[in-house]
Amino acid sequence: MDFGLVLQTDPPASKVVSLMKRAERNGFTYGWTFDSAVLWQEPFVIYSQILANTSKLTVGPMVTNPGTRTWEVTASTFATLNDMFGNRTVCGIGRGDSAMRVAGRTPNTLARISEAMKVIRALGSGQSADLGGTVIKFPWIKEDAELPVWMAAYGPKALKMTGEEADGFILQLADLYLTEYMVKAVKDAAVAAGRDPSEVKICVAAPAYVTEDDSPEALAHAREQCRWFGGMVGNHVADLVSKYGEHSAAVPDELTDYIKAREGYDYSHHGRADNPDTAFVPDEIVDRFCVIGPVEKHIEKLNALRELGVDQFAVYDMHDAQEATIDAYGSKIIPAVNA
Repeated sequence: MDFGLVLQTDPPASKVVSLMKRAERNGFTYGWTFDSAVLWQEPFVIYSQILANTSKLTVGPMVTNPGTRTWEVTASTFATLNDMFGNRTVCGIGRGDSAMRVAGRTPNTLARISEAMKVIRALGSGQSADLGGTVIKFPWIKEDAELPVWMAAYGPKALKMTGEEADGFILQLADLYLTEYMVKAVKDAAVAAGRDPSEVKICVAAPAYVTEDDSPEALAHAREQCRWFGGMVGNHVADLVSKYGEHSAAVPDELTDYIKAREGYDYSHHGRADNPDTAFVPDEIVDRFCVIGPVEKHIEKLNALRELGVDQFAVYDMHDAQEATIDAYGSKIIPAVNA
């Protein structure tokens, strides 16, 4: 199993670079960041420094979107990084929940994401692409250039499109039941589209918090540090409920039930442990969606995820134990999972 580290690009950027270097030393092979231009610093500038200060780490956004950046500029940015540092980038893409809404726009449609994925992948891999009637190709790109595009999804139509079109699937929760449900939907869609389902990489991303023991006090603290994640996922779930209804065969109740007490969301606290808008998230959801507890609990859950077809676990590391989590994974958890 591959392991990734996910960070917000809060200033100073040097801290982001330092944590990514620490992650590579500890056996992580992917470095991801949020991409929301208003809320955090520009990630692609920071990627250049991460790549320059590491030797093997693959970096990319979790996730960019086709609305805040023009597609040829996105592709050119990735291709430039790959030209400078080797093919060490991946384009994670999605609707642009925070990036679009904070700027007063509506998240992107699936049709727009589909178009953008094709253009960005083609241009970033040295092929030509049609930009609404104008066919372009980067004249400077190397022959061996490649740019995988991984799609974030929850809803049935998005899962289907991921299986049909994306190089990878990003699932932002670590619940075993929902992971099995959604991975199956993606793989089935890939088969129906005539693709080899094993070619679609599966990445589960969720907060991880390693405790000294499983005492009530330790687990309570870990839950409070990770409760924000249920609120972030709740934004996407609320959209699904709005579209498909509260109890729909298209979306499992295990995903939708917990947001009934959700009253609002302030993006200024997005992805932060002190988010005041996540009190509605119960402990059960934190335990199911995240990976918390002593080392052995992490190993147990990660092995279970791997059995469900997960190729990568990406650690959301936004809490009060960033370095300790990276080190615990590097010294104990990654070696055990990949023994």
